[in-house]
Amino acid sequence: MSDLHSGFREDFVEAPVKSAVYRYHAAAIAAVALAGILFQVYVPRFVTYLSYLEMPLLITVYFSLMRRAPVVGVLYGALIGLAQDSLSHNPLGMFGIVKTLVGYFAASASLRFNVENPGIRLVVSLFFCFFHQVLYWVLGRALLGEALDLDIATTLVVSVLNALVAVPLFHVLDKLKVPV
Repeated sequence: MSDLHSGFREDFVEAPVKSAVYRYHAAAIAAVALAGILFQVYVPRFVTYLSYLEMPLLITVYFSLMRRAPVVGVLYGALIGLAQDSLSHNPLGMFGIVKTLVGYFAASASLRFNVENPGIRLVVSLFFCFFHQVLYWVLGRALLGEALDLDIATTLVVSVLNALVAVPLFHVLDKLKVPV
């Protein structure tokens, strides 16, 4: 009976799936981050309909997901957030704090999920866009005492739109991968 039991277990045990390891050139990461921040700052001045796009957030989520290391996700989030703060009219550190937390949680989530799947990328992007907006609202009220408005319906619509932009953007950014 024990032979039957051990044979049954061997037949149905699957080997863990290893994902391919990639890296990115530091110059490519810096150029993409800078392009996202400049997009966020300048493009809405000319095309107001694009003001809902949060490109620095999407770039933070992408590089945090692909790197699969929470410490690196924290660094990506902090650097991109502080750079965005320095070019915006917002108090210095607000985007830095929020994007640091998003980078950490995105990198942590990538340890559990196959983030190469476009459906997973859509859901993860939707979640982190919504999380970013809510966390920014919480920090603005708690740390700065500002009376910021949070309209859940608008936040959800903006999160869906950003997630729909994220999937093709992530596909384009996948082209920057360099196999190790």
